[in-house]
Amino acid sequence: MKLVLFDCDGTLVDSAGLIHEVMSRTFEAFDLPRPEAQATRAIIGLTLDIAIARLLGQLHVDPRATAMTTHYKAIFSSVRSEQIFQEALFPGIAEMVQVLAGRDEVLIGAVTGKSRQGLRHIAATHGFDKLFFVSRTADDCPSKPHPAMVMECCVEAGVDPSDTIVIGDAIYDMQMAKAAGAGALGVSWGYASVPELIEAGADHIARVPADIIEWMELNHA
Repeated sequence: MKLVLFDCDGTLVDSAGLIHEVMSRTFEAFDLPRPEAQATRAIIGLTLDIAIARLLGQLHVDPRATAMTTHYKAIFSSVRSEQIFQEALFPGIAEMVQVLAGRDEVLIGAVTGKSRQGLRHIAATHGFDKLFFVSRTADDCPSKPHPAMVMECCVEAGVDPSDTIVIGDAIYDMQMAKAAGAGALGVSWGYASVPELIEAGADHIARVPADIIEWMELNHA
């Protein structure tokens, strides 16, 4: 049995525009300049309070970062309801996930810096709610790259980390996978560059979602 754990933002769904807009409105609410889009993309995948602290140039979460986290969460749903900021699947993702879900020897799940509510929304919107066997979110575990999300999913699924593959677009995903003893598959259509993913420990880079199926067939038959 193999366990395949997907990151969400930047891997399954293109949420950079939404996250940047919510973050920008949050900074403006605290009389701070809007962050650059590239700066926002760089923190996608981290737990929200840590991500905001990073954008503030801080190593640790302080009361201001905590207050900004609360504000971000409060306005997120209303911003997402604006049509321009819908979180669409990347092309080919739906088909790839369905192929994996249809294989008896594969369990699939999610490991994400989103909240549990945020993951539920994505899963329900795109029909993944009955496909994810296990999942861990920012509400359940320490922020990536801590390996807890992967380790807990492995325990729940009864699959060893050596038989587990983490698929993600961020350096934090690759680092988390390696820290847990799992395989690390980077995707090129997300928010980190291919060189960054390789440096972070990616075992392979998928250029399109169909590459994930091909790589698994060649390396994890």
